[in-house]
Amino acid sequence: MAAHRRHPLSAQKNVAEHVQVQAEFLKDKLEPRLAEARAGQRDVFFVDAAHFVLGTFLCYLWTKSRLFVKAAAGRQRSNVLGAWNAVTQTLVAVTNTTVVNSETACELLQKIAAQSLGRPVTLVLDNARSQHCRLVQCLAEQLGIELLFLPSYSPNLNLIERLWKFTKKTALRGRYYATFADFRAAIDACLAPIDTTHRPQLATLMTHNFQTFDNVSLLVG
Repeated sequence: MAAHRRHPLSAQKNVAEHVQVQAEFLKDKLEPRLAEARAGQRDVFFVDAAHFVLGTFLCYLWTKSRLFVKAAAGRQRSNVLGAWNAVTQTLVAVTNTTVVNSETACELLQKIAAQSLGRPVTLVLDNARSQHCRLVQCLAEQLGIELLFLPSYSPNLNLIERLWKFTKKTALRGRYYATFADFRAAIDACLAPIDTTHRPQLATLMTHNFQTFDNVSLLVG
């Protein structure tokens, strides 16, 4: 997934402080915008980049004998910078095999603006440099798109993270692809029918219920 830029003070926060920051963001910023989206007054997209690396995505298997698993050679990557509409459950994406950078982010902004229905648009995204840079923020302002940056270390508040896990499970886990072309085609074939074939599965997966620090068990070393 996309690398998160560390805020100078984020590493100094303890668990209790992270809990408070996330709770405040969820209550004061994210939930009000999602409420507007559900009422048809705003479009909210969750944005993140997935970097699928050609290789073996292992799964669990019980066996009495040794099992050898084929592994593809090479480290080629299929990159997807996606924006998931929280209400319509549709995906806007830019894909490549090189790198996700500020130009990729700008291309995604243009695609989202091109399909805008005239409502306010909010993108919920992390603080990756490719998304937080001046070029992207200036274009977003020109297009009238709000960039709502998540608190540090908050992938649990980014809905699209669940889509990347679904893609790995559906298209990659326990599967062998001899060539990068086959590998990339499998990812594309999984993402293409997101709003049709996979809609029933995603309807329960992509809900607006967010896991927070205070509802999971924490291991403090």
